[in-house]
Amino acid sequence: MILSTLMLAYAGCSSDKKEAQDQQAGERKYKLELVGPAQVVQLYADGFDKLSPKERIFAYYLYQASIVARDIAIDQHHPAALEVRDLVEQMYIHRSAVKQDVADKIVAYVKLFWVNNGFYDNLTSKKFVPTCSFEEFVEAVHAVQAAGGQVDLAGGEGLDAKLQRLKPVMFDPLHQPMLTDKTPGHDWIKESAVNFYGGGLRYNDVERWAAAGGEKNGLNSTVIMEKGKIREDVWRAGDTAIPAGRYAVPLAAAINYLEQALPFASTPHQAETVKALITYYRTGNLDDFRSFNIAWVKDSSNVDFIHGFIEVYLDPRGQKAEFEASVYFTDPGQTALMRNLAAYAQHFEDQAPWRDEYKKHIDRSPIANVVNVVVGTGGTGPAMPIGINLPNEQSIREQYGSKSVLLHNVVEAYDKTTGTELLKETAWDQGEIDHAVQVGTIADNLHTAMHEVIGHGSGKASPKLQGKDPSIFLPGYYNTLEEARADLVALWNAFDPVLVTIGVAKDDEELRRIGETMYQSAIRTALTQLRRIGKSDQLEEDHLKNRQLIATYAIRNSDAVKVEHRDGKTYYHITDYARLHDVFGKLLAEIMRIKAEGDLAGAKALVDAYGLHVDAKLRDEIQERVKSLNLPAYSAFVMPKLEPVMDPSGSVVDVKVSYPLDLATQMLEYSHLTGHLR
Repeated sequence: MILSTLMLAYAGCSSDKKEAQDQQAGERKYKLELVGPAQVVQLYADGFDKLSPKERIFAYYLYQASIVARDIAIDQHHPAALEVRDLVEQMYIHRSAVKQDVADKIVAYVKLFWVNNGFYDNLTSKKFVPTCSFEEFVEAVHAVQAAGGQVDLAGGEGLDAKLQRLKPVMFDPLHQPMLTDKTPGHDWIKESAVNFYGGGLRYNDVERWAAAGGEKNGLNSTVIMEKGKIREDVWRAGDTAIPAGRYAVPLAAAINYLEQALPFASTPHQAETVKALITYYRTGNLDDFRSFNIAWVKDSSNVDFIHGFIEVYLDPRGQKAEFEASVYFTDPGQTALMRNLAAYAQHFEDQAPWRDEYKKHIDRSPIANVVNVVVGTGGTGPAMPIGINLPNEQSIREQYGSKSVLLHNVVEAYDKTTGTELLKETAWDQGEIDHAVQVGTIADNLHTAMHEVIGHGSGKASPKLQGKDPSIFLPGYYNTLEEARADLVALWNAFDPVLVTIGVAKDDEELRRIGETMYQSAIRTALTQLRRIGKSDQLEEDHLKNRQLIATYAIRNSDAVKVEHRDGKTYYHITDYARLHDVFGKLLAEIMRIKAEGDLAGAKALVDAYGLHVDAKLRDEIQERVKSLNLPAYSAFVMPKLEPVMDPSGSVVDVKVSYPLDLATQMLEYSHLTGHLR
């Protein structure tokens, strides 16, 4: 699971000499541009030059494997997403042939497409459309084609016929308006545009088929209705014995780079881990994916990676996984907190407020690192999480443990591009602001670390589930509940005296201030996130729903949090921290029970009542209050660029890192690398 888009702070230092000089001269650039609701930020990989040449080359081949498979994620967002991307990128390249005002509108659209890996906003799940008219767009496309733009006209289709076919997809906000629609009462598959289901399937069709044993590859397949029968189109490269499946070409390209990475693996175990991933990509067999995850979770190498079909947030059923890839390396100077928490994982498990039957015995300390990211694609780029805990499969967590990483350079980039204006506008009083300024960095880092290490990594399923993963029993609700569970584990343990022993706080008084700041941030976030959802009357993204669920539950079920009004503005005011701690514990115990038992009715009751619907009046108030602050709703990142250093024979002997400082340059380069794969 991933923890996304919290604005945290970390103290960072540059290890590269030139970068250090740039820092001293005030020349390092983080903020690049605003693209609609998104801020584009340059990501820096400080410390990459301190890796060994072998580690840098290993990272380089993984970096290439991450890029060549990224189009899988774009295709998963919509059946026409890649076609639209190719078209508008040609228009960007040849924009000088287009009238300036129309060109500007097309540029804004393609950049927003790049940021979101498609034409749906990653927070609201709503489609966005070009601000030029369709007629202006048609005229512009003809001008681009006349200027040498390569518009793909597959199968002899005429240009105007192609544009008419794409018109509702690109220009009608009411045509397939939602990427992932989990509104109660809607048909979640029919109403979702995400490209995991085809042939006019409906939700009940798929659920009946899956319940009857038809779904063999739940994580990595497209389900299609064809000639009245449902079938799976498995995502795999294939080999001499196994036929190729969907996404065979980009998966084969990724395999090629993974194989080149093998000689540079840090240990024989890491090489075997990469081989296990290659096997899975060839077969598409989930048993092979399980073998890869078991090997991966045991690997503590300095350079590490995430690569595959992992997170299921996009699927309305919560089963199909979006492609994602990240490559990163450990930051030893920042890792102490994560590892200390991991060492006390059993202590926190024992202190959990849920029933003993759901507590697990932890016979090995989870791997927990603070890392710097080299690249993220698909589900982890350009928009990036700040923390990751994997594998997601409950049985692997229980038997083999989990691995947690906090993305230091991503957190640092957020810190460098985020001010205190929003805090000052929405905090209840000056004391709350002072707390955030004094210990907010520590509180935010602690929250993230506990969310990943002792949150996602905790608890066990009931024997009633017979070894099956709880997510199977909680379609559409599991992700929201699991994110809420991990957040609540952090909040429940925020005042635990063992945190002083670990070194989070120097004494009990500082720990109290850190814990109170965590609570204030958790409650206040339910207000501040309303600025990010436009005019939506309900929340779609699971992290947003989780945060509202926690705050709203506390407000409605206790007097520990009061809704206050001052000068026509709404604030959330914590009046009793001990009481709020108890409420968090009660909610956490119930969510753990729901997860452990696969209680779908309980999940629906909780999420639909507290996490789904938005108070439109409060939403509009918050958006009006922050309008003058001109704050982005979320950030997207331009990744570091890795370039090989060759010897005279053409072999890679080292790798250097540079920073493009331009979204378009990087996105067009990535598309060039993947364009031959389709």
